[in-house]
Amino acid sequence: MSDWIVVVDDEVLSLTNARNMLHEAGMKVSCVRSGRELLAFMEKHTPDLVLLDILMPEMDGFEAYKKLRDFEKQAGRKEIPVIFLTGENDEESERKGLNIGASDFIHKSFSRDILLKRINNTITSVKTIENLTEEASVDALTGFLNKASGTAKIEMYCAEKTGVLMILDLDSFKLVNDLYGHDMGDQILQAFAEIIRRNMREDDLVCRIGGDEFLAFFCNVPDDHAMTVIVKRLNEQLTEEAVRLMGEDFSIPLGISAGAVMVPKYGREYHDLFALADKMLYKVKQNGKHDCAVYTASESFGQEKKEEMDLEQEMKRITQIVEERNEGGGALVLGQEAFSSIYRFVMRYIKRYQMPAVKVLFSLDMESGETLEEKAEQFGVVLQKTLRKSDLILQSKSNQFFLLLPALLEKHVLSVVDRVIKAWEQSGYQDGVSVQYVLESVDGEKG
Repeated sequence: MSDWIVVVDDEVLSLTNARNMLHEAGMKVSCVRSGRELLAFMEKHTPDLVLLDILMPEMDGFEAYKKLRDFEKQAGRKEIPVIFLTGENDEESERKGLNIGASDFIHKSFSRDILLKRINNTITSVKTIENLTEEASVDALTGFLNKASGTAKIEMYCAEKTGVLMILDLDSFKLVNDLYGHDMGDQILQAFAEIIRRNMREDDLVCRIGGDEFLAFFCNVPDDHAMTVIVKRLNEQLTEEAVRLMGEDFSIPLGISAGAVMVPKYGREYHDLFALADKMLYKVKQNGKHDCAVYTASESFGQEKKEEMDLEQEMKRITQIVEERNEGGGALVLGQEAFSSIYRFVMRYIKRYQMPAVKVLFSLDMESGETLEEKAEQFGVVLQKTLRKSDLILQSKSNQFFLLLPALLEKHVLSVVDRVIKAWEQSGYQDGVSVQYVLESVDGEKG
């Protein structure tokens, strides 16, 4: 698509010369003869660049530039780059034009090549900056605005628009990463983002504020019931996508919980509104999840002994969120960095309180030349489901699993290993795989 240039000059000859040069270069050109005509033109159009003459009657180029920037700010539009034109060799005017923000300054005795070069340089620079700004503002995985840019814009929505502020959280999402891997987790997040896009309108806004948490502003929502219907539809569509991606037999209670508050019915201050929506999200999490709760004036949140109750609720909220991260039972499967940190902490605890513990290393080998990756993944699932919640698992290599089993005597560890082997033999993945292991006890000593 060719660049669109607006030329503003009260001199017909200069206007005609500039227009002809730009037309010959394949650019789209619009011509106006005053600052007032420029402002009227810009109300309905968005060109790529403005060539603006300084010396014009009634309203000079500097005043027209200032009024243009005021209009763009009030309308919430991006600033169109402006190159000033002048017939005089006046350094003071040139300095003033650049100081107030003009992209460049060209004297009217310009040649075609200089004019085109400066226009192309200016447009290229502006587009590069816009692209970099967009990349810095957008979450790469979902395509939504990221937390910093998204919350800033939603804060503006809360101050100016009518609608609903909503926090959406994926229930049990951590289990997707734990059981199916982070690649599958990314696919679920991308699918969820696409579901939201299908259900939002042009004026609505959504951003990603955490790993599996999203913030949205839905404009001109008629009532509380509408949000409940939307979240129900999102849950149904997410289940369909989960089946498509993970298969009919996936057993993770994946879903969407949401807390919402009407704007401006309950205020326009973003932080206050966010706190109300967050409390409603907590309420949903406490009452079965996969639903939406919209704040009403009847929600007291424990006004009696308010400070004490708020702390108690915050304790419950944090505990509930932390516990959900390993929802579904079984041992804790960790990556190398997290495992190392927790391992050091547990070992200090064991020595401090003289607690027995056992370390186990399982190693898998294929009896044939088949790939071991899928078999090892399933062995990890067996370990996670068979061991206790207090046990720690690290997949140290593609075919090895390192276990730390706290509060376990060495004489009891063989029964744990037998239980793992039996569960593995019943999994249906054991054919062609040999499993070996070594044990090491950890005797707690005071330190």
